Amino acid sequence: MSMAVSTSAPHPPGSGAGPAAPTFSLADYVVFVLLLVLSLAIGLYHACRGWGRHTVGQLLMADRKMSCLPVALSLLATFQSAVAILGVPSEIYRFGTQYWFLGCSYLLGLLIPAHIFIPIFYRLRLTSAYEYLELRFNKAVRVCGTVTFILQMVIYTGVVLYAPSLALNAVTGFDLWLSVLTIGVVCAVYTALGGLKAVIWTDVFQTLVMFLGQLAVIIVGSAKVGGLGRVWEVASQHNLTSGIELDPDPFVRHTFWTLAFGGVFMMLSLYGVNQAQVQRYLSSRTETAAVLSCYAVFPCQQVVLCMGCLIGLVMFSYYQEYPMSPQQSQAAPDQFVLYFVMDLLKGLPGLPGLFVACLFSGSLSTLSSSFNSLATVTMEDLIRPWFPAFSEAQATMLSKALAFGYGLLCLGMAYVSSQMGSVLQAALSVFGMVGGPLLGLFCLGIFFPCANSPGAVTGLLAGLVMAFWIGIGSIVTSMGSGSAPVPPNGSSFSLPSNLTVPLTTLMPAVTRSRPTGLQLFYSLSYMWYSAHNSTTVIVVGLLVSVLTGGMRDRDLDPRTIYPVLSHLLALLPLSCQKRLSCRSDGRDLPMDTEVFPEKMSNGIFRGSQDKEVMAMNAESISPTFILQETSL
Repeated sequence: MSMAVSTSAPHPPGSGAGPAAPTFSLADYVVFVLLLVLSLAIGLYHACRGWGRHTVGQLLMADRKMSCLPVALSLLATFQSAVAILGVPSEIYRFGTQYWFLGCSYLLGLLIPAHIFIPIFYRLRLTSAYEYLELRFNKAVRVCGTVTFILQMVIYTGVVLYAPSLALNAVTGFDLWLSVLTIGVVCAVYTALGGLKAVIWTDVFQTLVMFLGQLAVIIVGSAKVGGLGRVWEVASQHNLTSGIELDPDPFVRHTFWTLAFGGVFMMLSLYGVNQAQVQRYLSSRTETAAVLSCYAVFPCQQVVLCMGCLIGLVMFSYYQEYPMSPQQSQAAPDQFVLYFVMDLLKGLPGLPGLFVACLFSGSLSTLSSSFNSLATVTMEDLIRPWFPAFSEAQATMLSKALAFGYGLLCLGMAYVSSQMGSVLQAALSVFGMVGGPLLGLFCLGIFFPCANSPGAVTGLLAGLVMAFWIGIGSIVTSMGSGSAPVPPNGSSFSLPSNLTVPLTTLMPAVTRSRPTGLQLFYSLSYMWYSAHNSTTVIVVGLLVSVLTGGMRDRDLDPRTIYPVLSHLLALLPLSCQKRLSCRSDGRDLPMDTEVFPEKMSNGIFRGSQDKEVMAMNAESISPTFILQETSL
């Protein structure tokens, strides 16, 4: 597939016929191979340790004994893929520093999982996040959520495996399918044999490699252009530095509101309800360790974002002083960063290999997390409920086979990606399209006690339809328009063919005139996709739930609910709390965070029960919860 399809672009002043594309030296190959060998060694170490005594709990949940720091670094690495490492600097180079404000979304995007999702999931002692959906709704909702997640991750991991290898092949001549096969097989082997503990500890190692690779580029690049002060000065002179853009228009691609608040929903879909992340929370030895690991991700995410943005600024400053090669002037955005790194680090043996190791560390961490989480949900949600008679040894062997099998399946998806051409953009966008509806499904269950299973299934389907409608529509529209924004330095680029926007979905092309009608609908900023799609699930789910009788005559486990209104009422004066309380005696009911009673007689309330009986059965259930439940 051709990655650079644009016509020849004008070069920066002083550029001429640049040098030939750089190639790897022996030292670079050694550094790159060392990454693969050490990753495999870590996985095999955990596989051999206790060989023959592994249980399903050890393979899938690391025996629930992981400490805070490795879990935090693994959380960071899971979605810090090569897509982000290549995409963020390219974004900054082409459009300026507005994207940096995404860091504002990290606070709420991590605080909400830490204080709402983690306590609920951890206290329920889940293995798969989709077990929650059966506890809250029924088995059909659980299966729908699981199948949706599998679809999301299989397509995404195929692209994550293929696209960086393709970019590397185009820039360095590194054999495309050899790198795809090597990365896929190595990752599948250590994930299948070592389980979640191997995945987490290899993530720790790969995170350090990612930090070192990006740091090397920043240090060498800033030194060549006169320091970070000079970098910022050049960026300011060319209007690359962005102020706070307070335009509330959701159809503007990047504004402060789009990034700071639309980004919150993107973060929640990644760090709140995605199985790959939830599985790490649940592997922690205590709930406190799980919450602290989520806290620890916040500064790490800020550092990673800053490093990606600085690479983009350094790259811009560098090409104001040094000529750009003809290959790079015609490159697609996903290749551009690699051309820059190979140009910058030439003559420094080992450093280009370190950055390539950094790039593939991102891919390895994402792939291993995907393989492990896919094996977990398949085992726990689709196999064990139907075959409960499996022995521990059989379940363990099947879990290993599933992890390895998903590795081979993603190798197949990588081949499919190579045949997809421009549709590759749509494949990578699936991750963002599906994440929003899944977030909406969990929020429907957690925050709305009146929601029932028909509402959940209908809401999820409506959210997926809306997600694919907007997502595919925006891609087709942008491909049809054929227009792309002009970078600040005047160079032109082809339309992105895969890795343009990090983590979730690709941007729609920016048109030169404001669209109308459906065109306007399709031009919704990609940062609002998760918010829009999750809201669709909630609204449709609540409407259907009300029309089908809510939770009347249905079982409701109070441990699956987070009583938002009771926490808000706790901010009111005591007299207001008593007036809003449903207790006939007017006594103040507890309204703290202890919403998971452990001394209930049966652990489940029925929607048809009298509210006074419910209050006696669970003193710690908030009055708001009872009011909402009995009002339907």
